[in-house]
Amino acid sequence: MNSQAMRTLQESLMKLPGVGAKTAARLAYYIIDMEAQDVENLASAIRNVKTNTHACPICFTTIDNEQNICEICASSKRDGKIICLVKDSRDLDAIERAGTFNGKYHVTGGLISPMDGITQEDIHLRELIQRIGDNDVEEIIVAFEPTVEGDATALFIARLLKNLDVKVTKLARGLAVGADFSGTDSVTIAKAIENRVLV
Repeated sequence: MNSQAMRTLQESLMKLPGVGAKTAARLAYYIIDMEAQDVENLASAIRNVKTNTHACPICFTTIDNEQNICEICASSKRDGKIICLVKDSRDLDAIERAGTFNGKYHVTGGLISPMDGITQEDIHLRELIQRIGDNDVEEIIVAFEPTVEGDATALFIARLLKNLDVKVTKLARGLAVGADFSGTDSVTIAKAIENRVLV
Protein backbone atom coordinates (compact mmCIF):
# COMPACT_ATOMS: atom_id res chain seq x y z
CA MET A 1 0.00 0.00 0.00
CA ASN A 2 1.44 3.36 -1.02
CA SER A 3 1.93 6.10 1.54
CA GLN A 4 -0.27 9.16 1.38
CA ALA A 5 2.73 11.15 0.13
CA MET A 6 3.18 8.70 -2.78
CA ARG A 7 -0.52 8.80 -3.64
CA THR A 8 -0.48 12.60 -3.64
CA LEU A 9 2.59 12.67 -5.91
CA GLN A 10 1.06 10.16 -8.32
CA GLU A 11 -2.21 12.09 -8.45
CA SER A 12 -0.28 15.27 -9.21
CA LEU A 13 1.74 13.57 -11.96
CA MET A 14 -1.44 12.22 -13.55
CA LYS A 15 -2.54 15.80 -14.20
CA LEU A 16 0.23 16.04 -16.80
CA PRO A 17 -0.83 15.28 -20.38
CA GLY A 18 -0.25 11.69 -21.45
CA VAL A 19 0.54 10.48 -17.93
CA GLY A 20 -1.71 7.65 -16.80
CA ALA A 21 -1.70 5.72 -13.53
CA LYS A 22 1.14 3.34 -14.51
CA THR A 23 3.40 6.09 -15.81
CA ALA A 24 2.66 8.24 -12.75
CA ALA A 25 3.60 5.34 -10.45
CA ARG A 26 6.81 4.69 -12.39
CA LEU A 27 7.78 8.38 -12.23
CA ALA A 28 6.93 8.60 -8.53
CA TYR A 29 9.18 5.64 -7.69
CA TYR A 30 11.91 7.11 -9.89
CA ILE A 31 11.69 10.39 -7.97
CA ILE A 32 12.00 8.50 -4.66
CA ASP A 33 15.25 6.94 -5.88
CA MET A 34 16.70 10.27 -7.07
CA GLU A 35 19.37 12.08 -5.07
CA ALA A 36 17.87 14.64 -2.69
CA GLN A 37 19.62 17.52 -4.51
CA ASP A 38 18.26 16.37 -7.88
CA VAL A 39 14.73 16.29 -6.45
CA GLU A 40 15.21 19.78 -5.04
CA ASN A 41 16.53 21.01 -8.40
CA LEU A 42 13.50 19.54 -10.18
CA ALA A 43 11.05 21.10 -7.72
CA SER A 44 12.89 24.43 -7.95
CA ALA A 45 12.81 24.36 -11.77
CA ILE A 46 9.04 23.72 -11.74
CA ARG A 47 8.42 26.57 -9.26
CA ASN A 48 10.75 28.87 -11.22
CA VAL A 49 9.08 28.32 -14.60
CA LYS A 50 5.68 29.04 -13.05
CA THR A 51 6.61 32.16 -11.09
CA ASN A 52 9.34 33.70 -13.25
CA THR A 53 7.78 33.63 -16.71
CA HIS A 54 5.04 35.59 -18.44
CA ALA A 55 3.56 35.98 -21.90
CA CYS A 56 5.20 38.24 -24.47
CA PRO A 57 2.77 41.17 -24.82
CA ILE A 58 3.07 41.04 -28.63
CA CYS A 59 2.98 37.37 -29.62
CA PHE A 60 2.04 35.70 -26.29
CA THR A 61 4.83 33.13 -26.22
CA THR A 62 6.35 32.35 -22.82
CA ILE A 63 9.33 34.49 -21.81
CA ASP A 64 11.31 35.19 -18.65
CA ASN A 65 10.09 37.95 -16.36
CA GLU A 66 13.13 40.14 -17.04
CA GLN A 67 12.26 40.28 -20.75
CA ASN A 68 9.88 42.96 -22.01
CA ILE A 69 9.22 41.17 -25.31
CA CYS A 70 10.51 37.93 -26.82
CA GLU A 71 13.66 37.78 -28.95
CA ILE A 72 11.70 37.00 -32.12
CA CYS A 73 9.37 39.98 -31.77
CA ALA A 74 12.37 42.21 -30.98
CA SER A 75 14.44 41.00 -33.93
CA SER A 76 14.77 43.33 -36.92
CA LYS A 77 16.09 40.36 -38.93
CA ARG A 78 12.74 38.56 -38.81
CA ASP A 79 10.12 39.29 -41.48
CA GLY A 80 7.26 41.05 -39.71
CA LYS A 81 5.10 40.87 -42.84
CA ILE A 82 4.53 37.15 -42.26
CA ILE A 83 2.97 35.93 -39.01
CA CYS A 84 2.70 32.24 -38.17
CA LEU A 85 -0.23 31.34 -35.91
CA VAL A 86 0.47 28.55 -33.42
CA LYS A 87 -1.57 27.12 -30.58
CA ASP A 88 1.13 27.35 -27.91
CA SER A 89 4.83 27.99 -27.26
CA ARG A 90 5.62 24.30 -27.71
CA ASP A 91 4.44 24.48 -31.33
CA LEU A 92 6.45 27.66 -31.85
CA ASP A 93 9.58 25.86 -30.59
CA ALA A 94 8.95 22.95 -32.95
CA ILE A 95 8.73 25.27 -35.97
CA GLU A 96 11.84 27.14 -34.85
CA ARG A 97 13.76 23.83 -34.64
CA ALA A 98 12.90 23.23 -38.32
CA GLY A 99 15.01 26.33 -39.01
CA THR A 100 13.30 27.50 -42.21
CA PHE A 101 10.73 30.06 -41.04
CA ASN A 102 11.98 33.64 -40.78
CA GLY A 103 8.75 35.47 -39.98
CA LYS A 104 7.19 36.23 -36.63
CA TYR A 105 4.62 34.38 -34.53
CA HIS A 106 1.31 34.78 -32.77
CA VAL A 107 0.36 32.28 -30.06
CA THR A 108 -3.41 31.87 -29.84
CA GLY A 109 -3.31 30.07 -26.51
CA GLY A 110 -5.70 27.35 -27.66
CA LEU A 111 -8.08 26.18 -30.34
CA ILE A 112 -11.80 26.83 -30.65
CA SER A 113 -13.60 23.85 -29.14
CA PRO A 114 -17.26 24.34 -28.16
CA MET A 115 -17.32 20.90 -26.48
CA ASP A 116 -14.56 22.10 -24.14
CA GLY A 117 -16.16 25.51 -23.68
CA ILE A 118 -13.44 27.32 -25.67
CA THR A 119 -14.76 30.01 -28.00
CA GLN A 120 -13.11 32.61 -30.21
CA GLU A 121 -13.27 34.99 -27.25
CA ASP A 122 -10.96 32.71 -25.25
CA ILE A 123 -8.01 32.83 -27.67
CA HIS A 124 -5.86 35.77 -28.81
CA LEU A 125 -7.70 36.73 -31.99
CA ARG A 126 -8.53 40.34 -31.13
CA GLU A 127 -4.84 40.92 -30.57
CA LEU A 128 -4.05 39.31 -33.92
CA ILE A 129 -6.43 41.66 -35.74
CA GLN A 130 -4.81 44.58 -33.91
CA ARG A 131 -1.35 43.42 -35.03
CA ILE A 132 -2.50 43.15 -38.64
CA GLY A 133 -4.00 46.63 -38.45
CA ASP A 134 -0.92 48.18 -36.82
CA ASN A 135 1.66 46.52 -39.08
CA ASP A 136 2.17 45.89 -42.77
CA VAL A 137 1.26 42.19 -42.48
CA GLU A 138 0.92 40.43 -45.84
CA GLU A 139 0.42 36.79 -44.83
CA ILE A 140 -0.93 34.79 -41.91
CA ILE A 141 0.22 31.16 -41.82
CA VAL A 142 -2.14 29.03 -39.76
CA ALA A 143 0.04 26.33 -38.23
CA PHE A 144 -2.40 24.33 -36.14
CA GLU A 145 -2.34 20.58 -35.62
CA PRO A 146 -4.43 18.69 -38.22
CA THR A 147 -7.35 17.87 -35.94
CA VAL A 148 -11.05 18.75 -36.05
CA GLU A 149 -10.44 21.64 -33.64
CA GLY A 150 -7.36 22.82 -35.56
CA ASP A 151 -9.15 22.78 -38.90
CA ALA A 152 -12.26 24.47 -37.48
CA THR A 153 -10.18 27.21 -35.86
CA ALA A 154 -8.22 27.75 -39.10
CA LEU A 155 -11.46 28.09 -41.08
CA PHE A 156 -12.91 30.52 -38.52
CA ILE A 157 -9.76 32.68 -38.68
CA ALA A 158 -9.77 32.67 -42.50
CA ARG A 159 -13.38 33.94 -42.46
CA LEU A 160 -12.57 36.47 -39.73
CA LEU A 161 -9.72 37.95 -41.78
CA LYS A 162 -11.49 37.76 -45.15
CA ASN A 163 -12.10 41.51 -45.39
CA LEU A 164 -8.55 42.44 -44.39
CA ASP A 165 -5.84 42.83 -47.00
CA VAL A 166 -3.92 39.75 -45.87
CA LYS A 167 -3.36 36.31 -47.38
CA VAL A 168 -4.27 33.39 -45.09
CA THR A 169 -2.47 30.09 -45.69
CA LYS A 170 -2.14 26.83 -43.80
CA LEU A 171 0.53 24.16 -43.62
CA ALA A 172 0.60 21.49 -46.30
CA ARG A 173 -0.71 18.07 -45.30
CA GLY A 174 2.68 16.48 -44.79
CA LEU A 175 1.66 16.32 -41.14
CA ALA A 176 -0.24 13.22 -40.08
CA VAL A 177 -3.87 13.77 -39.08
CA GLY A 178 -4.07 14.22 -35.33
CA ALA A 179 -0.31 14.80 -35.00
CA ASP A 180 1.13 17.48 -32.75
CA PHE A 181 4.21 19.47 -33.66
CA SER A 182 6.36 18.29 -30.76
CA GLY A 183 6.33 14.73 -32.11
CA THR A 184 6.93 15.72 -35.73
CA ASP A 185 10.40 15.78 -37.27
CA SER A 186 11.90 19.07 -38.42
CA VAL A 187 12.06 18.09 -42.11
CA THR A 188 8.32 17.37 -42.22
CA ILE A 189 7.55 20.69 -40.51
CA ALA A 190 9.87 22.57 -42.87
CA LYS A 191 8.22 20.99 -45.93
CA ALA A 192 4.73 21.71 -44.55
CA ILE A 193 5.66 25.40 -44.20
CA GLU A 194 7.33 25.53 -47.61
CA ASN A 195 4.33 23.95 -49.36
CA ARG A 196 1.63 25.85 -47.46
CA VAL A 197 -1.70 26.38 -49.20
CA LEU A 198 -4.52 28.92 -49.04
CA VAL A 199 -7.12 28.29 -46.35
